Amino acid sequence: MYALASRPLPAGHPARLTAALGRPRAVPPPLLMLLGMLSTQVGAAVAKQLFGSTSPGGTTTLRLGFAALILLALTRPGLRLGWRAAGLVGAFGLALALMNLAFYAALHRVPLGVAVTIGFAGPLLVSLAGSRRLTDVAWAVLAGGGVLLIGGFGGAGVDPVGLLLCAAIAAGWAGYVLLGKAVSERVPGTRGLALGMAVAALAVLPLGVAGSGGALLDPWTLALGVAVALLSSVLPYSAELSALRRMPARVFAVLLSLEPAIGALVGLLLLGEVLAGWQAVGVACVVGAALGATLVRPNRAARR
Repeated sequence: MYALASRPLPAGHPARLTAALGRPRAVPPPLLMLLGMLSTQVGAAVAKQLFGSTSPGGTTTLRLGFAALILLALTRPGLRLGWRAAGLVGAFGLALALMNLAFYAALHRVPLGVAVTIGFAGPLLVSLAGSRRLTDVAWAVLAGGGVLLIGGFGGAGVDPVGLLLCAAIAAGWAGYVLLGKAVSERVPGTRGLALGMAVAALAVLPLGVAGSGGALLDPWTLALGVAVALLSSVLPYSAELSALRRMPARVFAVLLSLEPAIGALVGLLLLGEVLAGWQAVGVACVVGAALGATLVRPNRAARR
């Protein structure tokens, strides 16, 4: 939807208001970022409505399958990639599959805010791991402490299997970021994302069929699957890409740091998931570490 709306209109096109509302360039980049993150978390809340009729594998299959179909239809990528690029796209798709499968499995056991925050800490800690600056070590300790508080160190009980699944989200998210960067350098535009999404959908398809069977063909389930794919994949990815093209990378990173807080807020408002006091402090620690790591770093590091 965003990709189609971003195409230039013919000269003298009369529907200026309609075009402005339908095009991401009509929206200020910070607001576009916030809307994209909100869309992601609302999509996760909608996905929880699928758990009554499908398994986590089935929910993941619907999300990735429909998202892949939409992105492939919009981008129409070619398959002549070369062995190295094809290998990167395959690894990227597997990381995407792991991240999504672990995420929906975790939502069965832990609140949305917990899953999002621990998952978000994965790429954050990876980005700080190679730094020798003392301040970056402090931000890593703060983020790690926040994860411990969320995981029950402050006294709030959390399902241990759910915590393991959250760790898998963090690993998958970190791989998604690192491999996504490599894919974007070798496959121009959003073709790499579309192909990686297709690989991810094929990877989880056997689990979806085994866990849900004929329930995947129920009309209401399919409708919710399309909604989840649009809200959690197509719209936020497109919004973030459009925002990143029109704003400094440092500002983009600052806004992205709010993702755990938005996840906790959506979980509270739409799902009635109230975090314990120490868990809320843990979310604040992870958000603070991400903000600090972005704002205190030198401009050269921030641009990277």
